[in-house]
Amino acid sequence: MSASLQPVSAAFARRGAEAVARDLLGRLIVRTLDDGTRLVARIVETEAYLGAPDRASHAWNHRRTARNASLYLPGGHWYVYFIYGMHHCLNVVAGRTGVGGAALIRAVEIVEGREAAQRLRGLDGVARPGQIAGGPGRLCRALAIDRAFDGRSVREANLWLARGEAVSQAEVAVGPRIGVAYAGEAARWPLRFAIRGHAEVSRPRP
Repeated sequence: MSASLQPVSAAFARRGAEAVARDLLGRLIVRTLDDGTRLVARIVETEAYLGAPDRASHAWNHRRTARNASLYLPGGHWYVYFIYGMHHCLNVVAGRTGVGGAALIRAVEIVEGREAAQRLRGLDGVARPGQIAGGPGRLCRALAIDRAFDGRSVREANLWLARGEAVSQAEVAVGPRIGVAYAGEAARWPLRFAIRGHAEVSRPRP
């Protein structure tokens, strides 16, 4: 296995959600399907959710439900939730046990297994930029990710977070998060991170 496909360190996600979300850019998600097909996706866009102080977070005001239980695990676990009755969203839990911080993975670039990912998305022909995995729901369908992965370690087989290559600060675009207008002041916090100019980043681009 190449160095870029080695799992991230156990300490990678034990930091704050903002730092984790920024440093996820350029990292790789490695997904092995039941038939042995391997999909590798480079992370190009993320958002940070800070837990109790953040009205946009599922852990705002220390809210605890059966749905968000994985948010309170120590950093380094997947948090997968289902939204609008149709989309799964993939997050990396960040910080210490009980904090409730997480980094949402908003968009990826498929760098291995593109045909399989496109098939999982039900797409024929040549896909446009962002059409396969440019958005949290799209990327989960492209990588066959659902609630079965919720609460699992990001270093486990079948779905792991790999080292990839870090992205320089000059390449990072920063802006407010998408779809959180209900969160008041928190809606304006600059907690969305993307690789500047990358075609797979979801719209509107930061």
